[in-house]
Amino acid sequence: MPDTTSRPAHPAPGPDADSGAATTVGDAGPVADPAGAGVRPDVRGRGGWLLPVASVASAVAVLLLGLRVGEALAVAVPGLPDPGPVTAWALPVVRLLADGLATLTVGMVVTAAFLLPGDGPSVSPYGWLLLRRAGVMAAGWAVAAVALIVLTVSDLLGVPVGGLGVATVVSFASSIAQGQALLLQAGLALLVAVLARAGVSRGLAAVAALTALVGVLPPAFTGHAAGAGNHQIAVSSLALHVLAAALWVGGLVALLMVRRSRQLADAADRYSRLALGCFVAVAVSGTANAAVRLGAVTELWQSRYGWLVLGKLFALTVLGALGAVHRSRTLPALRAGRRGAFARLAAGELVVFAATFGLAVALSRSPTPVTQDPLDADPITELLGFPMPATPTPERLVGQLLPDMFFLTLTVLGVGGYLAGVWRLHRAGHRWPVARTASWLAGLLLLAAVTNLGVARYAYVLFSAHMVQHMVLSMLVPILLVGGAPVTLALRALRRPTDPQVRGAREWLLLALHSRPARLLTHPLVALGIYAGSLFGLYLSDLLGTLMRSHLGHLAMLTHFVVAGYLLFWVLIGVDPGRPRIAHPLLVIIHLASMMAHGFFGLVLMQTTVLIAPDWYVAVHPDWASSLMEDQKLGAGIAWAFGEIPAAVVLVVLVRQWIRADGREQARLDRAAARAEATGEPDDLARYNAFLAAAGRAGPPDAAGTAAGDGGFVGDGGPPGDGVDADGPVARGGDGRTGASGPT
Repeated sequence: MPDTTSRPAHPAPGPDADSGAATTVGDAGPVADPAGAGVRPDVRGRGGWLLPVASVASAVAVLLLGLRVGEALAVAVPGLPDPGPVTAWALPVVRLLADGLATLTVGMVVTAAFLLPGDGPSVSPYGWLLLRRAGVMAAGWAVAAVALIVLTVSDLLGVPVGGLGVATVVSFASSIAQGQALLLQAGLALLVAVLARAGVSRGLAAVAALTALVGVLPPAFTGHAAGAGNHQIAVSSLALHVLAAALWVGGLVALLMVRRSRQLADAADRYSRLALGCFVAVAVSGTANAAVRLGAVTELWQSRYGWLVLGKLFALTVLGALGAVHRSRTLPALRAGRRGAFARLAAGELVVFAATFGLAVALSRSPTPVTQDPLDADPITELLGFPMPATPTPERLVGQLLPDMFFLTLTVLGVGGYLAGVWRLHRAGHRWPVARTASWLAGLLLLAAVTNLGVARYAYVLFSAHMVQHMVLSMLVPILLVGGAPVTLALRALRRPTDPQVRGAREWLLLALHSRPARLLTHPLVALGIYAGSLFGLYLSDLLGTLMRSHLGHLAMLTHFVVAGYLLFWVLIGVDPGRPRIAHPLLVIIHLASMMAHGFFGLVLMQTTVLIAPDWYVAVHPDWASSLMEDQKLGAGIAWAFGEIPAAVVLVVLVRQWIRADGREQARLDRAAARAEATGEPDDLARYNAFLAAAGRAGPPDAAGTAAGDGGFVGDGGPPGDGVDADGPVARGGDGRTGASGPT
């Protein structure tokens, strides 16, 4: 526990400036312990129970209403399996509980790690309090996720909870995607609970925050969206929706918990920028997801599911308006020391958020207008998320779009963030090379094209098209992105926080660049091993077929292609700070080794007679395509030949950088020699030559010296002891370099 009694920089939080609001918002935060033990919750507020009760009541009431409107509580049909009323009612309630606890956990750990100022390497006392509470919330989240496994099995099998066997539940959790997702979520929540209690360092809090953010995602990949057509949009948009909502709502709750902190105004200002981004992400992802589920705009008013979507749209509009009021009124008042208006408006906003969560759970339990007869389902659409594409033509490879929200979001954020950084430098009077901007934008646009245009459809069903996608993502895209020097731009454009105890994006980026994992990953042999090893590990095992069957696995595979290529080419030709300093001859050798590994991989594929990922490609093989082995041979040829031009470009860049580095070093030596001549003082090279000459004149220190040539230096090909002229230092040439037999 942090000892606040010995830290004058963190005085005990005092009463709120607006005492009228202090008694109506709930748990206001920590106060100094009278015994001097540290920080403890302030539970003395007269209305501390009001906000939690109002939020829970709002969420449950809207949940029950939404279940009725959406017809999620259908009457049991005689003769069909029925899990019973306990499962029917408990499943949505526990789902709401799990979502709420997950959101609270995310908000607390993110606020403690990133929004509040720290205390040196540790979190602040208020941050410590949030971590302690987050540990409790995360433990409850893990228990709720385990309960969801049991209730989900009961619902799917139509068996009451009491009639389930342990073996049935274990089998569901270990072998079915939905059960595996819930089990993974429970494990991640338990890990967050441990991390939140393990220490008080800001680095550990950041790890807990990232773990919690990952923990909210697994169910998004196995619910309604994963089984819907066009799940490239449905799944990715739902994951983005859940992530943004957890940050938005959880951050607001955490601010209310620490609202007596003296740093509340600054933390709320940082949260406001985060909340604006979350609002945009929730609106865009929710619209995309609703479009997939509804099928037509008319279903908004013609279907019960559409009515619930309209309810969420209304709630989002209200929340956006409340956010605008925060930014225009309550945040300026908060900076002026008046906290009451912020607390009251945030409390009302939280009640609306709770109702929206209840509505979201009701939507997840309600049938969508886009229904499909299971007896007439298209197996290809079930696997791919879209019907089998027709024979490829240039128009179809480009025109048959397959939008994926994940890569589209990365592209938009990458383009927007980079251009914003360039604009900030321009406004400050600094220039940024146009070639770097063009390289970065070209890399992101190529990434978006190869993952969202028609070629992405054919990459699912043809090994050759998949190999084209792989080569572009692992070679062309990373080379262009590395040429953009994004780290250099970020370090120049990002502002330092005014409070030295606050770690902004720039500070976290520097910590990441100099961290041990970064040093390990950017070691040339490690980067080369990741790049080359992934080629053989993916295609010479059963891993490819496994990843292709899951949208999450497919996204992870494509992302790995880009990251592995970026690491290798960042080490080879990157100009950003943080990369290891390696001699250019060694970089050339590493690049040649990568070229050899890539060529050998292509030859292995061309020589193999075993089908790669046969279970997948047999299931999705088009009637119009050539045989599986012929298509695989074509893909192997693409892999062997594709890397020649990018590898040659990288080699040219490497040699060019080598020449420039030598030129800079020679210029430095010339400047040093000129300064030495002007001042009459010997430069470093002259002093070194004098040292060698003196050592040569001194001879061996004793008769028991070294072997032949005692005390001498080996020159370029001469016998031992002849490397240095015994009468003095090696004469300097007119270009500033020493002679061939002396040191350079």
